[in-house]
Amino acid sequence: MTTIPPGDRTGSVVSRHGRCDALLEWSVVGSFSSIGYRLRSPDWERIPGDALADRVVVITGATSGIGRAVATGAARLGARLRLVARDPDKASDLERLLREQSPHGDISFYLADLSVMSQVSAVSQQILDTEPRIDVLINNVGVLPQQRIETPEGLELAYATDLLGPFLLTNRLRKRMVDSAPARIISVVSGGMYTQGLELEDPNYALGDYHGSVAYARAKRGMMVLTKIWADQLAGTGVTANAVHPGWVDTPGVRNSLPMFHRIARPLLRTPEQGADTVLWLATSPVGVEATGKLWHDRTVRAEYRLKSTVETPADRDRLWAKLTETADQLAGGR
Repeated sequence: MTTIPPGDRTGSVVSRHGRCDALLEWSVVGSFSSIGYRLRSPDWERIPGDALADRVVVITGATSGIGRAVATGAARLGARLRLVARDPDKASDLERLLREQSPHGDISFYLADLSVMSQVSAVSQQILDTEPRIDVLINNVGVLPQQRIETPEGLELAYATDLLGPFLLTNRLRKRMVDSAPARIISVVSGGMYTQGLELEDPNYALGDYHGSVAYARAKRGMMVLTKIWADQLAGTGVTANAVHPGWVDTPGVRNSLPMFHRIARPLLRTPEQGADTVLWLATSPVGVEATGKLWHDRTVRAEYRLKSTVETPADRDRLWAKLTETADQLAGGR
């Protein structure tokens, strides 16, 4: 496979830390692990304590891992939290934690399984009916199945949860975000996407041997491509769209779905709070309303590709959008 060097026209590493940062990024392990975070973060500015005061922040997948760290961090920064969760017990547990941390915080939960498009459609309407503005949408939800599982609507679970669900939710909420501008769409992706291009022939992973890590990486590649499409479509509206690769983070999902990787890499894994940092920074920094269509890791724009074989064409982007739109309309009804 041919690799894309830093500076190639398909994706450049914009470094705030010079040669050391570029070397960390090239090494992969040094960049994605806690090593990179420890070496880079001393130069970062502290996020002001009221940076999200009175901002309505919608977060998916907020009850565990990175999403939970993003939610607790946003609460400390004064956000009016609107959290979308599937499990009511986990939602109640997080709500107790957040209210202990921020007794006067404005916190609401919406219950929905984002792998089921009828529920995504319903929860989108609930949010629109109750929220006159949306300042930040954080697409954090993600699953990495160990075996192929179909949703009640006949979709492969990772494709439905990690790609189609966020696509439908974002498209249903985007007009409200335009009306609330300046606003920000932030999608959490994964370093695993560097190994995969868009899967347009078999997005439901119905053919061949199933590998959950591949299904997950394909979906996250799709989210990166959607980020660029949204950025183009929303240009000039005051709504930006960016993606964040949080690095290798010690989360329940990693422990349960990648046990071998977790055992080997555990000493080097980041904490959920470290993984959440760039998400919160993008949600609060002026950079988040200036830059759009970018991939960020450790508060720096990174290359979107490491292998030329994973680079999509404009026609591929159009096919992805058309396929997702067709499937979402069939399952949830177009609006």
